[in-house]
Parts: sequence; C-alpha cells; structure tokens
Amino acid sequence: MEATLEATTRETFGKNEARRTRREGRVPAVLYGGDGKEATPIAVPPKALLKILHSESGQNTLISLKLAGASDTRVLVKDFQIDPVTHEVLHADFYRIAMDRVLQVTIPVTVHGEPKGVKQQGGILEFIRREIVIECLPADIPEHVDVDVSELMLHQGIRVRDIATNPKWKSVTEGEAMLVHVIMPKAEEVAAPADAAAAATATPAEPEVIKKGKKEEGEEATAEKKDDKKPKEDKKK
Repeated sequence: MEATLEATTRETFGKNEARRTRREGRVPAVLYGGDGKEATPIAVPPKALLKILHSESGQNTLISLKLAGASDTRVLVKDFQIDPVTHEVLHADFYRIAMDRVLQVTIPVTVHGEPKGVKQQGGILEFIRREIVIECLPADIPEHVDVDVSELMLHQGIRVRDIATNPKWKSVTEGEAMLVHVIMPKAEEVAAPADAAAAATATPAEPEVIKKGKKEEGEEATAEKKDDKKPKEDKKK
C-alpha cells in the first residue's frame, strides 16, 4: 500500500516547539536519512497519519511525503508515540528511503484455518512468533505473511522455513524459528487436597479464637461481679 501525506517544516527541535505544534492541531515529527542529509523537524496532520497507521500495512506503508518547497520524498514511519489516555499521536519519526535499495522490515504473520489437532485431538494452537523480519525493495513490502494451519496435528508446528517462498522478498528471521504449534492443554494444578488440608487446619482455629474470646468475656464478667460485691461489703461495715 502507498499513501500520501502532507507536511510542513517546523522552526526548530525541542519540547516547547513540539507543544506549540500540538496546540496548532498538528503532530510534531522528524524526517531522517537520505544520503547524509540532516534531520529535519516537520509537522503532519494527525488524522491522515492515524489513517496510515491503522491501515492493514500500518507502519510498513510506503508514504509519499509532500513537503512544501521540496520534491516528493518516499518515506516509511520509523517510530511513533501514542498518548495512552487520548490515543492521539504525540510524535512521529520518518526516514527517507531509496526505491532501488533493499531494506529490512518487520511484517505480521496471519494464521488461517483451524488445526485438525485442535478439532480432533483436543489440542490448542499456541503462537510462538507473530512477526518476522524480511528483506525486500520498498515497493515489494507485503502487508503480512499468510500461514495455513488447518493440517496441523497434535505436536506439529510451522517454522519460518515452512512458509511459501516469494521471489520478491526473503526472510531474515532464522528458518528454524517456530511460528505456531499445536500442543496439549496444560493440566490444571490439583490443588484441591492441599486446599482441603489447609481448610481442615484452619477450621478449628476459628472456634478456638471464639472460645478464647468467650472465656475472656467470662473472666471479665466474674471480675466485674467481684468488683460489684466490694462496695456492699464496705457498706455492711
């Protein structure tokens, strides 16, 4: 996927400048890379950037950055920050790319089908790795890698080397790296006997406390009666 993003230059770097940019309704960003070019502070519209980040290709979306006074630049999102409360983009970093140079990107693994080991043998599908790193030209970046797990039986899995090869890209992630496998559900811990023993031990403790409390109350009552008798003895005298 390719997208277009309008951008304007900012005066300088710094927190104050970033705050001012946000108050104006734009996202402070920095443009890096490109044959020794210095980093350039820029600002981009938040809605357009969020649309790109929420697309299927997400951070791997090839972007044509339109910067005033300069020719269009092909970029990728290098990094970004999201406010955990408002979910607004606080900052973004872009880096220039050359369309004829191979680069490395991280792409998600998409699983299809329901394993036979789950349907027939009562297993569960466990994800080991949800992303892999590949190497390709910018125009050939795939949105994801498809993995069919429908034939997997219990104790079987799919490794990176099992993924169908593609002439447009090659995996950088080690071929032996496991992506998914079917395993038996973990047996629930048999804690009932221990809990029962603990309960049995704890059960008599409560009556003892109550009994002790009653005894103390009885002792206090006896003491009070004795104290009550003292004035009467004095009165007889």
